[in-house]
Amino acid sequence: MHKKKHIIWDWNGTLLNDTYYCVTCMNKVLGNYQLKNISIDTYKKHFTFPVKDYYKAIGFDFERIDFEKPAQEFINEYYSGITSVKLHKGCHDILNTFEQKGVKQHVLSAMEHNMLVESLSNFGIDYYFENITGISDHYAHSKVDVGKKLISEIGCSTDDIIMIGDTIHDYEVAHNLEIDCLLISSGHQSHERLATVTSNIISELSELKMFID
Repeated sequence: MHKKKHIIWDWNGTLLNDTYYCVTCMNKVLGNYQLKNISIDTYKKHFTFPVKDYYKAIGFDFERIDFEKPAQEFINEYYSGITSVKLHKGCHDILNTFEQKGVKQHVLSAMEHNMLVESLSNFGIDYYFENITGISDHYAHSKVDVGKKLISEIGCSTDDIIMIGDTIHDYEVAHNLEIDCLLISSGHQSHERLATVTSNIISELSELKMFID
């Protein structure tokens, strides 16, 4: 870790502490369809990419309704209160520490690009990042293609880059980009699920300092 020159950060769940908020928003959408509410544990058990599979797992029947309908309802609910969500504890500190060490930082997110840029600006951390890369729509399919473009823009050896995220998809993206990956279990998937793909797992952002120091 201490030899890396570039960090590619995931956003939701990794830097932004929005897991509980996502559950709250989804339960409102589930209620619109007379479906059972989910708990944090259920969310962390089933949340996945593409998110359409997660919607199916928690009760939506896409033979009866189009995926885009509840997905858009969730997006509307999510963005209506996003300013109430906080960054993970120690976020500013760890970003500043890496900046002081001369490590270049980037964001690669499944959030729609313009909303991602706006969110980072609203939280006052956009200036830490050399590149901010989101996807072209709100449906969170995959970050692989935009990730490849980001790697090209960074323009250095993949040995010098590490991705830090909170989901198995982040690990899969890193694998596709041929870069190392570190996962954090305080986000959208449980430690048990993350451990099925890697042992490179920490429980919170502050633990990154031991790799730096």
